[in-house]
Amino acid sequence: MPVPAISLRMWLLPFVLFVLSAPLWLHTFEPATFKAVNAFFAPVAAPVWTGLSLLGNAWGILGVTAPLLVRAPRLLWAWLCAAPFAIVFARVGKGLIESPRPAAVVDNTQMRVVGELLHNVSMPSGHTLTAFTVASAIYFALPEKGRAKHLWLFVLAAGTGLSRIAVGAHWPGDVAVGLSLGLLAGMLGTRLLARMGSQHLQPTAWSLRLVAALLVATGYTLLTETQDFDENWPAQYVLVVVIVAALYTFGKQNWVAYRAAR
Repeated sequence: MPVPAISLRMWLLPFVLFVLSAPLWLHTFEPATFKAVNAFFAPVAAPVWTGLSLLGNAWGILGVTAPLLVRAPRLLWAWLCAAPFAIVFARVGKGLIESPRPAAVVDNTQMRVVGELLHNVSMPSGHTLTAFTVASAIYFALPEKGRAKHLWLFVLAAGTGLSRIAVGAHWPGDVAVGLSLGLLAGMLGTRLLARMGSQHLQPTAWSLRLVAALLVATGYTLLTETQDFDENWPAQYVLVVVIVAALYTFGKQNWVAYRAAR
């Protein structure tokens, strides 16, 4: 199935959002805006925000999207193709802009902080960038007809962005820039996906087997390392089960293909 083209209007969207959010990333209304948003979400239980942050963690999102390995490898490839763009955007942004995080500016007694206190390299929000990269790549790789019913992908990504403010890790401007860059990275990823041959979608393809190996490493990492917050351990164990199920099914697909070829 060919990758649908993206209209010029959609290509302009990340840049328009970036410009419109200028008052945020220029810190025109900070720290008041951060304190207001952080306080507004304070009554919500910490695991809600830490779980949403996991959707912006590379290992976490690999676990969440593991079923695509067998159900829709094309969509898995979509965000994997977008990942290099997201990494470049995040590294360049954090390398060039040495902006302090909220905890370095705001009195810590006047804000809610979940997890470790972070003080440096605030811009952009890497978790938000990752979440919107994945959401954008998958969304634009879907057929145009019926695509709108998958707008919930962006709702989850927005939740990840808000979680970064709720846990006290980022300014609203960091999240806005991460959103814009993530949308752009996702769309760029779909253009790279359009150049991939259909052979990479077959379970017997070595490229897809390498992705399966990456999922093995993901499962091990989720079992042995805390991903951002201690509150995420239950979710990490659930994701390991998801990964194991996906790998088991993928292994069965390969076995069936092997037997058929004999």
